[in-house]
Amino acid sequence: MTTQNNKLKEELNPQSQDKRALWFGGLIVFLIALSPFIFYTYKSFPEGDLWKTYFFEWKTAYGSWFNAAWYLTSKIVPLYLFLIWFFTCKHWWHWIILVPVSMYSFQLLSIINESNGIDEVELLYMIPILLFLVPIVYLIRAKLFNKIRGNNL
Repeated sequence: MTTQNNKLKEELNPQSQDKRALWFGGLIVFLIALSPFIFYTYKSFPEGDLWKTYFFEWKTAYGSWFNAAWYLTSKIVPLYLFLIWFFTCKHWWHWIILVPVSMYSFQLLSIINESNGIDEVELLYMIPILLFLVPIVYLIRAKLFNKIRGNNL
């Protein structure tokens, strides 16, 4: 019973909520500030197409591991930032952020699969997502504006 009372007091205490919001905001700022360092990790990869370590040997189809890492980081970092934006955005239109998220996801999958024609085919896969998301976001917008202006159809 006392643990429930303590939890209830903590939930009602605005100071503890402020501390949680401060920690969460600080974590988000740290994750965003980390993005340039994540991007420039591609410079630490070897120049050749064969990556040899004590544990493994791995060959890439991109000419060099440097190029493959650059392709990966140029897709991972924007995807990472868009996902942070999507999950922290409180606006009604935040669902439309899923369009660039899906675009970068398809591009990342094509890089991981080492397919030819990077950034060319994902538009065909994005059309169903666009056909679903864009009308829904527009309908939400129309309902909000009608509610604000008092227009009834």
